[in-house]
Amino acid sequence: MRLFTPAFSRLFACLLALGALVFLSSCNDSDEPSAGEGEGGKPEVALVMKSLANEFFKTMADGAEAYQAKHSGEFSLIVNGIKNETDLAQQVALVEQMIAQGVDAIVIAPADSKALVSVLKRAQAEGIVVVNIDNKLDTEILEQSQLTIPFVGPDNREGAATVGAALAKQLENGDQVAILEGVPTAFNAQQRRAGFEDAMKKAGAEIVSVQSASWEMEKANNVTAAMLTTHPELDAILASNDNMALGAAAAVKAAGKEGEVLIVGFDNISAVQSMIREGRILATADQHGDQLAVYGIEAALKILSGEGEPTDRKTPVDLVTKETLP
Repeated sequence: MRLFTPAFSRLFACLLALGALVFLSSCNDSDEPSAGEGEGGKPEVALVMKSLANEFFKTMADGAEAYQAKHSGEFSLIVNGIKNETDLAQQVALVEQMIAQGVDAIVIAPADSKALVSVLKRAQAEGIVVVNIDNKLDTEILEQSQLTIPFVGPDNREGAATVGAALAKQLENGDQVAILEGVPTAFNAQQRRAGFEDAMKKAGAEIVSVQSASWEMEKANNVTAAMLTTHPELDAILASNDNMALGAAAAVKAAGKEGEVLIVGFDNISAVQSMIREGRILATADQHGDQLAVYGIEAALKILSGEGEPTDRKTPVDLVTKETLP
């Protein structure tokens, strides 16, 4: 028994073919944005930071999100960061995710000045605009990789020297000082250490110890405690960021040496502002973290729109003391 006539079979086959054409047409006309296109065809910018456990980078993220909210019709924003300052593998993985997602621009505060260059080269090869903020990528490695990536950020050496000069006013020739530096392979850590050294040598102070606390409060606490034991005549500690300044302050308090050992930092986070008002920390530097990412985003958008070339931009750093705080 035949269920279909030949004429019906031919009609059914034609209907199937027509349905397939309609389906393919609907797929090609999808309203979904293509890779690298944000909602409504706006450029998509990824902000990749260091540790969000550090108040400085939380402030940076808040500033970037507030800026995007005011310019929501111009671009979309993805904000992410790593668990701690030394988690280089995770930051590389974040950049790889952004490449895979097809963002239009990556604005990055690299945890290491050398280790991120390779993955950022892959990003540029995919046509993604890359802007470097906060911690400058290594110039020699960039040249070897034939990369041009603009740096938007402060002169860390100059900023640290300014903080060191404020401390120098409280020191006498021959006083003993120690430096807590950040991750040694980070350019901003190197520059802040150099700035502190410049100021202390100019003041005639004796630098008796330079040790890394990797930007972290707890490690700085432990390192400072050991410094105070090894150098009981220590007069001051210069911390390359405020997290480490907080750790140093806790160690100084535990040793019963508040008022005897002066402390300075770098970043101007709120917890340090409170301690400056209390006299437990002498000074810090404000590199305006809430605006630093914004400057980087603005640079990326200008490059994407064809309005600007990839050029470096020096951003401000201001001295913060008890007298300058509101």
